[in-house]
Amino acid sequence: MKTPNRHMLRWQIAIQEYRDNMTIVHKDGNIDKTLDGIRRWPLPNDIDNPAYVAEEASPQIPIEVIIFTDLNTTFIEEVRNSCT
Repeated sequence: MKTPNRHMLRWQIAIQEYRDNMTIVHKDGNIDKTLDGIRRWPLPNDIDNPAYVAEEASPQIPIEVIIFTDLNTTFIEEVRNSCT
């Protein structure tokens, strides 16, 4: 099997203790579409997830200045008041 993605790795870990007592049979997802969304429900990418992948923090660039040109002054005042 090729390198598993998070979804497959999670299933491999969950069923590995039963591998001698079971047979896995693939069923096409097109047959039962009602369960497809449940099967693909994502797990959060946290330490408790066996397929956890550390994400690099994206750099945050502060906004120093915003210049408004040709805008309605009422709109500018609403934006200014919402920020205070």
